[in-house]
Amino acid sequence: MRIVGTIDHPVLKITIFRNDDRLSLKLESGLYEQTYKFRDGEGVSSVEDVYRFVDEVFIAQVSDAMQQMHQSRIAALARCAPATEQDEFDVIL
Repeated sequence: MRIVGTIDHPVLKITIFRNDDRLSLKLESGLYEQTYKFRDGEGVSSVEDVYRFVDEVFIAQVSDAMQQMHQSRIAALARCAPATEQDEFDVIL
C-alpha cells in the first residue's frame, strides 16, 4: 500500500492510498479514523475521482461520525473503568 495523494483540510488528515488496483481513503482526527475502500466498478478508480467523492456533505457526515465515535469511546471507558474516590485529586487551597 502506498500513498498516492492527500486532501487539505483544516481539521482532518485525509490520505489516499493505492493497494494493487484498489483505492482507499483514510480520514483521521485525533484518536479516531475512518477508512473507505473502493472496489472496481464503483466509479472511484482514480485519485481525481476520490477528490470529487470528498465533498462538503461527505466531510460533514464524517465529522458527525467522528463525534459519535468520541461519545461511544467516552461511554465505554466510563463503563469499563468507572471513577473511584482514589482517582480524584486532593483539594489544594
